[in-house]
Amino acid sequence: MEMDKEYERKCYELAYLIFPDVDETVDDLEVKYPERNELKVGAIVTRIAPSPTGFMHTGSLYQAMVHKKLATQTDGVYFLRVEDTDQKREVAGSIKMYTDELKYFDLLATEGVLGEDKQVGSYGPYIQSQRKDIYRVCAKHLIEKGLAYPCFCTPEMIDKTRQMQEANKIVPGYYGVYAKCRNISIDESIERVKNGEKFIIRFRSNGSHLRKISFVDGARGKIEMAENDQDVVIIKSDGLPTYHFAHVCDDHFMRTTHVVRGEEWLPSTPIHLDLFNAMGFTPPVYVHTPLIMIKDGNSKRKLSKRKDKESAVSFFIKAGYPAEGVCEYLMTILNSDYEMWKSKNKEKNYMDFEFKLNKMSSAGSLLDMPKLNDLCKEEVAKMSGKEVLDKVLVWSKQYSQDFYDILNKDLEYSQKVFGLERDNATKIRKDIYKWEDVEETFKYFFDEIYNKELEEKGYIIDSILEEKPTITKEVIKKSLEEYIKAYNENDNKDEWFARMKEVAQSLGFCTNMKEYKANPENYIGSIADFSSIVRMAITNRKNTPDIYSIMQLLGKDKVINRLNTTLSKV
Repeated sequence: MEMDKEYERKCYELAYLIFPDVDETVDDLEVKYPERNELKVGAIVTRIAPSPTGFMHTGSLYQAMVHKKLATQTDGVYFLRVEDTDQKREVAGSIKMYTDELKYFDLLATEGVLGEDKQVGSYGPYIQSQRKDIYRVCAKHLIEKGLAYPCFCTPEMIDKTRQMQEANKIVPGYYGVYAKCRNISIDESIERVKNGEKFIIRFRSNGSHLRKISFVDGARGKIEMAENDQDVVIIKSDGLPTYHFAHVCDDHFMRTTHVVRGEEWLPSTPIHLDLFNAMGFTPPVYVHTPLIMIKDGNSKRKLSKRKDKESAVSFFIKAGYPAEGVCEYLMTILNSDYEMWKSKNKEKNYMDFEFKLNKMSSAGSLLDMPKLNDLCKEEVAKMSGKEVLDKVLVWSKQYSQDFYDILNKDLEYSQKVFGLERDNATKIRKDIYKWEDVEETFKYFFDEIYNKELEEKGYIIDSILEEKPTITKEVIKKSLEEYIKAYNENDNKDEWFARMKEVAQSLGFCTNMKEYKANPENYIGSIADFSSIVRMAITNRKNTPDIYSIMQLLGKDKVINRLNTTLSKV
């Protein structure tokens, strides 16, 4: 007993020697960061915890959906913590980029880091490098309990041990007989610290990889794994914690109930549970989400930062994918019953859906871009012309300033352009799924872009000559000349089409499609061919919305001018 007391005294001496300025205790922190008792029973507290080391991965957006849904539907809390303990890899501007991108998808947290210089909440600071004092209190606590110790091994010594383990096919790591500083006497540790030797602090694990532990994953159910036996580093030489230790301290004192993270973290769970147990903390529920996969030929592979542009959330924002469509798509791969629910609740969105952890797949989730594009088309189809214009203006102001200026020149006209076959239409034209396509789709409405295209690419009306030998240059010219004479901007749609048919028939086109299909050799072409000549002359496009509506929107002067200009170029 006396020896135990003496050992305890020396543990306190070592802890004080390493942290002479730490006066707070773990109990003090418990008072400072109390349980979130204002929340109702069953409320979930989740966090998204990015490292500011570069771009935001699509997998993080996928997990943010889970965080927000779990917190929102239980009246809980969803907060953002920045994990910047690996400061050598930090990229300037990452925090702003991350919060801006989450905001674009309406997935920004309600607590924590909400901007580059903005933190909100009572459980901060929410940036790990600003929480150094908390980690020091916890590390001191573990040393006092004999559950952590200073390690004086150099990186070279660690590397040499690892090479020996690999050469002899031994499980690599710092544990057991390979943990050289674990079993040096506490007196030697005190003496070496006093002598100014450099050290890091390691956790003293009492686990064995020969024994098993089990825990219940929120999505996967009961999981059994080998115990942790590694004496992992908890405080690095720069005084900052490792991810393992910071995670345990932060999620306890921020009162996180559910940790949602990628399945690549599953092997680290025994380490984290070991640390929670050593600190006397109750661990959160771990939810390990499947990896996002992508097709590669006939096989599937993990979405790669190096190979796949879709791995970056910024790809979807720069391309102008509507946030609503992307979120709808992500929910289809998050919960297996979402699509059935959606088919019965077409007017509702993913936030109305009750998300269930047990409906998450444990296998990789395939990023199906054609399906994503189709869902985005559906979302855009629900928007009015004004809603489309507003979103395109926001996007183009950042990514296409020239197009923004053109749209902004006459907002009333621009809104009519985007409202074509959209506002008050019985059948919505679904030709847009991302905002970067809008300029190409609608450029013929704007002379500045349309004329530039004609200069650079020329006219496509000659393509009719290749498709229909009976339609010669002379036929095209005559068609345009006669249509210019007959055109009346005051015609309603029925009058306009009747006039089209009259001109077409006088030139030898068949105005009855059934008759034309039966006897095509008797005619130059069909009324559809004649309409194509007019359409191409006005828009330089083979496919457009209703050409009558386009002409009404362009107005007589532009219509006649374009017909004459094309006539002169045939």
